[in-house]
Amino acid sequence: MGYKFRMPMPFIQSITKWVLGLGMITVCFAQNHVLPYKNNSLDVELRVKDLLGRMTLEEKISQMNMMSLSDLELDKNEEVSVASLEKLFQGKSIGCLESPFVGVDQIAKLSEAADNYLRNNTRLGIPAIQIAECLHGQLAFGATIFPQAIAQGSTWNPDLIQKMSSVIAHEASLSGVDQALSPLFDLARDPRYGRVEECYGEDPFHVAEMGKAFVIGMQGDPDVTKNRIPDNKLMCTAKHFVAYSTPIAGINLGPNNVGPRDLRDLHIYPFKKVIQEANIYAVMPAYNEVNGIPLHSDEYLMKDILRKELGFKGYVFSDYEAIWMLEHFHKVTHNRAETAIQSIRAGIDLEAPKPYAFSELAELVKTGKVDSSLIDLAAQNILTAKFKAGLFDKPYTAPNKVSDLIHTQENKTLAREIAEESIILLKNEANLLPLDVSKLNSIAVIGPNADQVQYGDYSATKDNASGVTLLEGIKNYVNGNIKVNYAQGCTITGLDTSNIPAAVSAAEQSDIVILVIGGTSMTLSGIGWGKDIPGDFATCGEGFDRTTLTPPGVQPELIKAIYETGKPIVLVMVHGRAYSIAWEKEHIPAIVEAWYPGEEGGNALTRILFGEVNPSGKLPVTVPTSVGHLPVFYNTKPSGKGFYNQRGTEEKPGRDYVFSSPDPLFPFGHGLSYTQFEYSDLKVGDTMLDVDGFVHISMNVKNIGEMTGKEVVQVYINDKISSVTTPVKVLKEFRKIELRPSQTVALDFDIPIEELGLWDKDMQYKVEPGEFEIMVGSSSADIRLTKTIFVR
Repeated sequence: MGYKFRMPMPFIQSITKWVLGLGMITVCFAQNHVLPYKNNSLDVELRVKDLLGRMTLEEKISQMNMMSLSDLELDKNEEVSVASLEKLFQGKSIGCLESPFVGVDQIAKLSEAADNYLRNNTRLGIPAIQIAECLHGQLAFGATIFPQAIAQGSTWNPDLIQKMSSVIAHEASLSGVDQALSPLFDLARDPRYGRVEECYGEDPFHVAEMGKAFVIGMQGDPDVTKNRIPDNKLMCTAKHFVAYSTPIAGINLGPNNVGPRDLRDLHIYPFKKVIQEANIYAVMPAYNEVNGIPLHSDEYLMKDILRKELGFKGYVFSDYEAIWMLEHFHKVTHNRAETAIQSIRAGIDLEAPKPYAFSELAELVKTGKVDSSLIDLAAQNILTAKFKAGLFDKPYTAPNKVSDLIHTQENKTLAREIAEESIILLKNEANLLPLDVSKLNSIAVIGPNADQVQYGDYSATKDNASGVTLLEGIKNYVNGNIKVNYAQGCTITGLDTSNIPAAVSAAEQSDIVILVIGGTSMTLSGIGWGKDIPGDFATCGEGFDRTTLTPPGVQPELIKAIYETGKPIVLVMVHGRAYSIAWEKEHIPAIVEAWYPGEEGGNALTRILFGEVNPSGKLPVTVPTSVGHLPVFYNTKPSGKGFYNQRGTEEKPGRDYVFSSPDPLFPFGHGLSYTQFEYSDLKVGDTMLDVDGFVHISMNVKNIGEMTGKEVVQVYINDKISSVTTPVKVLKEFRKIELRPSQTVALDFDIPIEELGLWDKDMQYKVEPGEFEIMVGSSSADIRLTKTIFVR
């Protein structure tokens, strides 16, 4: 027998592994050794899981924190210094980076340097999300400044707002921004509260539709954003979850003691819509407490409601300093560690603007006080957003000059169009407006906001060079053919009346007076930051709440002094909250609400005043007669306006109230036009409906005037008899249409029967069988057509 050589089995196994390994290495080199989390052909879920498996505890916690690009420095060559990059990042990745409040070209330079560093100088190359304020334009010098949010709500035109937010996303993305800390889904139901200017309005359905349009324009088509954020789009942040905007006494950050039914019917409703119908990527909890529990430590609202009930799948971004406030403001925790435990257990994924409590998380995990699964979940939520936004696959490269690519004429025209549709004609006695140029030789333009741009908070500037004032707009329009007499009269908040006589003189020398009053908001407004223009203190915006709603300073004295001249007056209000102008409503023939109309506001107002454009804005809030009448929202309960119905006056005291009526000064949805609209032929497809169907209604609207105009058709519902009380009317549909003179438009609406439901005595949502009234009109107080339906 011959001898057979037998290799030892371990040696065979080693050779086999070496050969197989050589093959794997060859394959890896052939594929450039792409790790699974860097392979964009894989599902996001797999990429996140792979990356999480490679990360240390400290790296995961870093994803839960934020830094600011403003901490970077430029060297002598105007390039971002390597030393400042190392000092800021220290070789570590970070969850988010705050976009600084500087010019867009500088932001782009900082963005590119930071992005390059994080990809190439950190262990795993995880990019950061750059966040920016984009409420009515990117908060950066050079970006287009659109009308403030309350003015956007006054357009009642979701399509226009979707177009606007798409432009904002494109402009901001060019300088490296990935996520907008916008929009707000808060309800503006207390005008004392300074942030009403940042809200779309008081009604949950209206706010949901306007906010949803903003999100879809900025993020992209919901069918697409389920999986990814398209190019030139931004992730959005829904603010402020929840019940932030109706604090006790109207004071920002104040407590809110709201019942469970109102919490769901009013405050949660808009968030539900944007989560389920627009796939919003981030949610910011509110600063305040609801029923004794601050939102940043409220497990029930942040987990049971937001995550489980509403189905939110994005990440939770803390409001600035809000986690710190648990300890130092709300007084519900003793120290950083306890603060961190409460906030992470409540489901807060990221702490802004810098680490405070979350700096304790690593030690808390190591000592067993925080389960590591909470860290994994938070990091997973943030990383999922990064992958879906394409950050791992699209390194940011700054254009040569961002400022040459944004703030285009097309974008400025859009800003003017939005302003035009947001301006509201509140009163127009004897058709004083539009102004007839052929009958005017002189115009007085008077008031503290006549020659000063006002944009509202979260603006980079309010320098007149950045926009068009009303005085400038009028001068450009009349082009020297009509004499324009200007006088400031007084400042916004000052008490000096010495300049009022000069304003009176200007009025006396003119055929008509355009009196421009109002307020101002702090630029760069936010907790702990912002700046004002010397001479006028901010009267509205974040943290600028009021106890009265009259025009501030000596503006009421100015108004009355100009009235005494006997000249016809057009009162134009440029401000951020509803004013109680009962005297002005009685005495001034024409009143125009402009809010903060953006950089093209002066041109837009001029075109409205002279009839180049027909006003079409509608009030998104109810205007109270006085602070003592608050609250005055339209969707009141049957008992909300009193029982006695003996409206009192000073001359004849009564009840509900002794010296006044509980009715508003101007109702929700109100806004006049230079033409008239006739409503007719309301039809209901089926008056006997099942709970799982739709109510189909149709009607005709005709322009019976002599000028082309736009009308907002509003549909309200009333549940006639219900097991728990329901409002006397609730907005459930609206549409803005344009009609030429004598033109008739047929409109159709399909309202889900589910929208007619209520939260019953057991806090179960259901549509109760019974009788419902459908009301169609031009405002909540101007109902033109009604029909009754029955739900089986």
